Amino acid sequence: MGFTLKDKWVLITGASSGFGAAAAQAFGREGSKLLLGARRVERLEKIAAEALKAGAEQAHFHFLDVSKTASVEEFVAWAKERIVQSPKSKVQSQVTTDGLHVIINNAGGALGLEPVTEGLDEDWETMLQTNVLGLLRMTRAALPLISHDSGSSILNIGSYAARAVYEGGAAYCAAKAGELQITRTLRLELSGTGIRVSSIDPGLAETEFSLVRFKGDASRAKKPYEGTHPLVAEDIAEILVWVASRPPHVNIDEMLIKPVDQAAMHKVYRRT
Repeated sequence: MGFTLKDKWVLITGASSGFGAAAAQAFGREGSKLLLGARRVERLEKIAAEALKAGAEQAHFHFLDVSKTASVEEFVAWAKERIVQSPKSKVQSQVTTDGLHVIINNAGGALGLEPVTEGLDEDWETMLQTNVLGLLRMTRAALPLISHDSGSSILNIGSYAARAVYEGGAAYCAAKAGELQITRTLRLELSGTGIRVSSIDPGLAETEFSLVRFKGDASRAKKPYEGTHPLVAEDIAEILVWVASRPPHVNIDEMLIKPVDQAAMHKVYRRT
């Protein structure tokens, strides 16, 4: 029997766009209670409202910058207050608690595509702060809120770049390889708690990823996807729901998802 997500607390970082925003809608349709964090609070407000319309039991949002320890700690303290103040779960068909059941560590991204000899310190530092240290900070702060032995999940958004490198991607590939190794380490450290730990690793996916990487250059941001049928945010959101809703004894360790057009990192079928 699968794990029921209705009335369960789901925390999503980087929830203002892309995979995070799509996940808010997907878990909302399951009737989950959402805790959404990102830097763009005005977008979070819209995402939360849309999630409620989709069926979320509750949808709360708060500013979050995972690159700052103080911001992470403030966000988790806020999340704890929401959980404590909430009525107990209505779901009686399985063991439940009032704790956090799903964490989706999605905040991250890439900046620049320069070779190592031309890379910028600020880009490297941002990628490592968000993708690696941000993941560590959020997990450290939120772990005390996670329910044990009840099908809870930590779902970390990784990347195909953790497994296959490309020119100009040294820092980003290193950061996502770090995410993958952190996920594997957490699985060992949390053995016996019943908490499931997964890395969800998308390949070519059209979100705001390239627009951020190329710092607002829209024409350059479109080029990676030209002539292809890439993944979209909703594809990954559906997978996140599927992974979180497996029976409590089932852990999806790692999942690599690519569009059919992407046979390998450097082999992408284009119709143009």
